[in-house]
Amino acid sequence: MPAVNKVRGYRNMLGLSQKEMAKKLNISANAYRSKESGKVDFKDSEKIIIKEMILPLFPEVTLEEIFF
Repeated sequence: MPAVNKVRGYRNMLGLSQKEMAKKLNISANAYRSKESGKVDFKDSEKIIIKEMILPLFPEVTLEEIFF
């Protein structure tokens, strides 16, 4: 599965919209959409925030499983 589909899937499991996710990352909704669609890479700091959000659902998840 492509990494962008994984990020979208995890976001959906968290019950968050793209706009809500963008707010948590302190970026615009347009910037988040570009990142989730694979047009722009997530910054390392954003990857860590997303991983920390996912950890309560999947305690063993790694950055590689989410983004690669």
